[in-house]
Amino acid sequence: METSKLDGVGADRDTYASLGLDKSSNDDSGTPQILFDMASALEKSIRRNEKLSKPSKRKEGVTIFHGSRAPTMSVRQYLERICKYTSCSMSCFVVAYIYINRFLERTAGCLTSLNIHRLLITSVVVASKFIDNAGANNSYFAKVGGISNAEMNRMEVNFLFKLDFRLCVSPEELEIYRSQLQTEGSSKYQIDRSIKCCGIREGWLKKDSDKCTSANAGLSCRAI
Repeated sequence: METSKLDGVGADRDTYASLGLDKSSNDDSGTPQILFDMASALEKSIRRNEKLSKPSKRKEGVTIFHGSRAPTMSVRQYLERICKYTSCSMSCFVVAYIYINRFLERTAGCLTSLNIHRLLITSVVVASKFIDNAGANNSYFAKVGGISNAEMNRMEVNFLFKLDFRLCVSPEELEIYRSQLQTEGSSKYQIDRSIKCCGIREGWLKKDSDKCTSANAGLSCRAI
């Protein structure tokens, strides 16, 4: 179990175990349980937001995190892809999930199929740099995420400023999200968000038709 720098305090082993952060705690497909729970929570929130936003037909300002159309890769598949091709710890994904919630609260935004993938890769990059002892650089994360390095850099800076660079996660906050994700794993919990329609942004390609292969610390893949 890795040591995490959450609010300057080492993470409690039992807390992480209860979150399914031990990689031996997988679902039937081999996916770490924490990723399954995260995907479930995020996908439910997206379905709810998009269902309730359709009748209003309101449009929200386009942001750097919006794609032109929803990728065919599901949230769960995207999380599995990031987990497979990076050295991110499981605790990194939990903190990334917390960062996304902070971002939405500070921007009065909501999750949709147009922004979730970019928010995920950006939040994981920020969390990885903050809590993991070692991690890949932005260029590598960009390849994993299916975007350009320049775009990865812009999104990271934008995300950090929106969070006001407040990246510490207290043990109390971690416990709150532990409870939420555990409940989500039983399919009873759903995130509430302000409902807004999101605009469309050019430049987000639709799918990943080639599987990525890593060699010599590099990664070759097509954008999603």
